[in-house]
Amino acid sequence: MAAADPAGAAVRARLWDAPTRIVHWALAALIAFSWWAGETGHMDWHRWSGYAVLGLLAFRLAWGFAGSGSARFASFVRGPGATLAYLKTLPSRTRTDVPGHNPLGAWSVLALLAVSVVQVVTGLFAVDVDGLESGPLSDRVDFDTGRLFAAWHHWSFSALQALVVLHVAAVVFYLAYKRSNLIGPMITGRRRFAADPALSFAPAWRAVLIAVLAAAFAWWVSKGLSL
Repeated sequence: MAAADPAGAAVRARLWDAPTRIVHWALAALIAFSWWAGETGHMDWHRWSGYAVLGLLAFRLAWGFAGSGSARFASFVRGPGATLAYLKTLPSRTRTDVPGHNPLGAWSVLALLAVSVVQVVTGLFAVDVDGLESGPLSDRVDFDTGRLFAAWHHWSFSALQALVVLHVAAVVFYLAYKRSNLIGPMITGRRRFAADPALSFAPAWRAVLIAVLAAAFAWWVSKGLSL
């Protein structure tokens, strides 16, 4: 239900559901924790954090097809034409009333998810230089290939860091220049709109079911795909 907003916009309506917000912040926290654990030699924590990231990514990808309206890829991913048209509006300080990710932000989301998937998958097959630390699927490849996966694991994290910096810069740009707070709605789930966007929201049971399946998948992978 949208409520009247006295601050200028007509309504303050629901935008992001709880599963989307939880996954967003959990991924940010766990990726940072994984980096810290790896840098400080806590490889057990690094692995378990990576498995948790895998489960969250599995959930978010599934939620992108079966979740609430604003979380579905089909609702915010646009083609080159729409993205270019949106790029032309960036110099204007007029706030855009897009219910969810704008066309440019949508590609940023896809890039972050894709690189995060590469980061996790390469870690599953990676082997360190002395062969003492390795991912649960490293026995599927030879040592040299495992070392190559380890290199990709490192390179993909550098790419992920660059994307995170761009993501944060975009959030600051929208807040300072476009006068649009993107952080608040990802915390509260609500945003001011000129009119209620009337977004659809998936039932809680669907989120629970997908979460259970995603957790089971991550656990299965952590056991080397064995039952």
